[in-house]
Order: sequence, then C-alpha cells, then structure tokens
Amino acid sequence: MGRMTATLSPGTLRDERAIARLQELVRIPTVSRPPDGPGPRRGPEPFERFIDALPTLYPLVHEHLTRERIGDAALLYRWPGTDPTGASTPTVLMAHYDVVPATEEGWEHPPFAAVITDSGPDGDEAVLWGRGTIDDKGCAAAILESIERLLAAGFRPRHDVLVSLGDDEEVNGRGARAIVKVLRERGVRPSLVLDEGGAIVSGAFPGVDEPYAVVGVTEKGITTLRLTVEQQGGHAASPPPLAATERLARAILRLNARPARARLDATTRLMIRTLGERAKPALRFVFRRVDLFAPLLLRVFLRTSPETRALVRTTRAVTELRAGHAANALAERAEATINMRIAPGTSVAEAVSEVETAIDDERVTVEVLEPSEPSPVSPASGEGWEAIVQAVRDVHPGLMVSPYVMMQASDSRWFTAISDHVYRFAPFRMTADERACLHAKNERIRVPAFLEGVRVYEALLRQR
Repeated sequence: MGRMTATLSPGTLRDERAIARLQELVRIPTVSRPPDGPGPRRGPEPFERFIDALPTLYPLVHEHLTRERIGDAALLYRWPGTDPTGASTPTVLMAHYDVVPATEEGWEHPPFAAVITDSGPDGDEAVLWGRGTIDDKGCAAAILESIERLLAAGFRPRHDVLVSLGDDEEVNGRGARAIVKVLRERGVRPSLVLDEGGAIVSGAFPGVDEPYAVVGVTEKGITTLRLTVEQQGGHAASPPPLAATERLARAILRLNARPARARLDATTRLMIRTLGERAKPALRFVFRRVDLFAPLLLRVFLRTSPETRALVRTTRAVTELRAGHAANALAERAEATINMRIAPGTSVAEAVSEVETAIDDERVTVEVLEPSEPSPVSPASGEGWEAIVQAVRDVHPGLMVSPYVMMQASDSRWFTAISDHVYRFAPFRMTADERACLHAKNERIRVPAFLEGVRVYEALLRQR
C-alpha cells in the first residue's frame, strides 16, 4: 500500500487504511448461486469469514453498534440515536455483500485479488480491481467506514441508524426480506432508506455533457419466464421442418422483433425536466416541455443507447438456453430463460401478455417464475430526498441531482413495505465502461471515487 501515498488526494493514512479494508473484503469470495443454477452450490465458509472479519476491520462500529444475524447470514446493525423517540423512524443504509460468480478468464487482474493499479482505462486515478468493488461491497465498506470515522470523531446521530447488509441479493434477497419482517414486527417504519442504485455519471443523457447524480426513486419489477417446447425427437439425419430447438429459436426471434411498448412514465418525465435544465439550448427547450414533445423524446431515447432504451420500456433478455442430449439426436425438449425488467406504469400480467402475443405459438409454453411488480415511487422532495441531495453536494458542490427509474432490482424493493421513502444511489463516480462491468469481467472502482463515497455517507449521517 505504500506506493499509493502519491496517488491519493490527500494521501492520508486513514484513506489508505480504508482502501486496505475494502481490499480485504473483496478478497473473500462470497459468491451467491441460485439453488438450481449451474456450478457448485453456495458454501457457508466465505460468508462466515466475511462476517468474522468485520469486527477486526471496523472495531468502533462493533463496539458502539449492536449487530444481529438474521436468516442465514444477513446482518442488521443498530446505532442508537440521542433522541429515543427516533427508534421507530430510523435511517436505514443498505448494501449486500454477496457477489455474482467470476472466473479469471478475461480479467486484467484476478477477480478476487483486489489489485490496485496507479491508473486504469478510465483515466489517471488509482483503480481497485475486483468482483464486488461496485456491486456491492464498495457500498458496504463505505457505509461502515463512514460510521467508523464519525464514531472516532465523537459523533452520534439524533435518530437511530440501521445498517442492513444482505447476504443473497444476487439470487433471491431472502436475507433482506427477513430483516424487513423483523423490523415490521418491531413497529419500525424508516424515515429514509438508501440502497445501491444510481451513481454520479456523465454522457448517459442526451444533450447533457456535465456530470450529474441519478437517485432511484423507484425500480423496475423483475420476472423470469421459462419458454418450453416439447415435441417428438428422433434421429438428426431426418429432421422435421420445425424441430423443438428451431421452434424455440423462432419464438425468441419473434420476441426480439416485437419489443414491449415504449412510454415515458412520470419519474422519467421528471428526470428529463430536471437534467434538461443543463442541456444544450435547443434540447433544453424540448426537455422543459416533455409532455408536449413526448413522442419525439421517445424516439430519441429508443435510438440513443441501451440505457436510455431501457428507461422507457420493459426489457427482455434471453439469459439461458437448454436443449438436447446428443450431437446426433433431435431434442425432445428445448428451454429458454427470459429475464424481464418490468417498467413502472405497467405490470407483470401486461408484460407476459405481450410476450405471448409476440410468440403466437401454442406449442411454446410460457411459465412465469418469481414475479415481482415495479416498486412504488418515493417522493423526489421532502426531508429524506433533500438530505441525500445535500450530502451529495457537500462533497460535489453544484452537482445536479435527479430522480430516475432504477433498471436493476435491489434488496431495497422489500423495504417499500415499511417505508415510503426508499432511494437507490451508490455515491460513486462511474464511467460508462465501469457501469458496463457490473456482473461482467474487470469490475473495478477508482480509489478517489470510493473515498468520495465514504464522505457522502458521512455527510448524510451528520444530518440524521
């Protein structure tokens, strides 16, 4: 770590130790795999090692906060506030410490080595490489680091602060659901919940060149579909006109040719108006009048990028294909898994109906697995929202902050059952390339961006 001293700004020992703690957590391979998915099942050892490491890494947190283990390995911390009436309306900071699988193939640095380089592909800032640096051990470490620093400074919040660390967000979120169940039984109704989600970005919104922060006030629903074709097999030497695999392929192509209907929901319209205030003059005129120019803006968003397309419609992605048992035999069963993200203003039922209409084949069975509707919309105003905005601007003066629809699914969706103020924001600067590395190879975070995130959490907690 000594060579980092010249890279960090300022190069404090405290910051170096913060980065070293994140490195240690990234090196623990807390990989979640679904029970029926490929590869070895999730084992308890890395999760136990992660839990055991936390008291050593963050001693003040574990001296002053209580810690409960809920479900298999989810963690709930409580930091009592000075006002006892605030116990039922706490601030909840959330993260998860499980990660998606990663092999070393294609990575510039091994995914669980937590290597630091003096610079990276996104500029000349030091970079920490590894699975979980952004999704989502970066947030977990930044939250704990911020509390450790505030405790060292003698700070105590006015109302209770809870820290929820999920252990299985990447597969089913049962840990977070169990925490919500416990809090509901205790009569807790959080005044503010903040989980992973948006970030400080640039270049993602047409016509706006400067950086801005996007905070999720809602998130898309998530639903898995299983498409299945079952029909007579036989020898591959005499195939029928449409075998099971070809019928399934045709269904997928039909789906691709008929995407879900695009629309501008209320949150996206507010985002357009907010960010549009800093757009180039010609576009600013249009963005301010989003309701009038909605058909034009829909066409722009559909053509700009995958991110803007996903903002305005339910998305479908074919993630798994299964068929056949031999190279020279026709498959008797062919399956495809479709991952759908359901746009606000629509429903799982509507999305499934669109799929069935597009496929238009009675021999393709559509099975709905684990449906989850879009989350309720939290207000982009009021005390909770303004606290997030102020914390961001304390660290990044003058930065635009806008609501948006989070396109991924997070553990925070379970907290909407007990709070009307649930937000999704990871307080880090992220380039388009860094965002593209989520669930992919070469996941990484810039060291200064992580340290800025720690400061944002500190600024937020000082208001609570």
